[in-house]
Amino acid sequence: MQDFYPSRYASTPEMRPRLDPVLYSRWNDEAPISAQQAQQFDQDGYLILENLFSDEEIAFLQDSAHQLLASPSTLNAATIVTEPQSDEIRSIFDIHTQNPVMARLASDARLADVARFLLNDDVYIHQSRLNYKPGFKGREFYWHSDFETWHVEDGMPRMRALSMSLLLAENTPHNGPLMLIPGSHRRYLTCVGETPDDHYLHSLKKQEYGVPDAQSLGDLAQEHGIIAPLGKPGTVILFDCNLMHGSNGNITPFPRANAFLVYNAISNQLEQPFGTEKPRPWFLAQRGMPDPISIQRGPIRETVAA
Repeated sequence: MQDFYPSRYASTPEMRPRLDPVLYSRWNDEAPISAQQAQQFDQDGYLILENLFSDEEIAFLQDSAHQLLASPSTLNAATIVTEPQSDEIRSIFDIHTQNPVMARLASDARLADVARFLLNDDVYIHQSRLNYKPGFKGREFYWHSDFETWHVEDGMPRMRALSMSLLLAENTPHNGPLMLIPGSHRRYLTCVGETPDDHYLHSLKKQEYGVPDAQSLGDLAQEHGIIAPLGKPGTVILFDCNLMHGSNGNITPFPRANAFLVYNAISNQLEQPFGTEKPRPWFLAQRGMPDPISIQRGPIRETVAA
């Protein structure tokens, strides 16, 4: 396959144009978001969706997240990533296959219908995870474009995917909220450095390859600014696969927990990685011929699989 977005091959970074649409659908009266929201996503690369779930649903989802964190022995050990300098859990991957409540969340029409509209295709879950920043010990997630990694290390061919981060704890200015550079999704920043074998074993704790250079990040931030969407539990932050984002560490006593769901278009399923010989493992990237999500409607607690 032709590599439309080469990266990690040159000694200097490049700012390349995006070759794919951002908004794949034309807005209409039956769309699950407003015309203004569709325009904002196209322009800025992100959306904030509020009041999608009831208080009872949020409490149910929070309880499920607590169960994941409290019972690591019941999970596949490969899917658990700890902090670089402690045994505190940093991320749990593949949560939609390890927890029936998270599976139900991933298929919920309030999320999946929006993804299908924005991508104009049936969708499947490319990756899911619970990101947790414990109080005092939660380390930063450095600036990055998800697509650069998904393309180089997983084989995602085109920019036809998006992430939804469901806040499961209040995100404040102080506990390491997600930071975004709006508009940065319109260009593709290549990275420097050949990818080592089994890079994921280190990058999930602290990424050293596939990291944008400081000069280019500075240029993007000067041009577009940086925002840090805040919100109460239940807020959904939706962003394009190529949007530059990151977060600071958490030195407050207040933990931060977010459920991440990555929706990819069925037509954009993975191929051989474009920058490595060996693909990353199953829990980081759904390979093969995935089935589209079967959309579910109604309150999560009442319709979750037993």
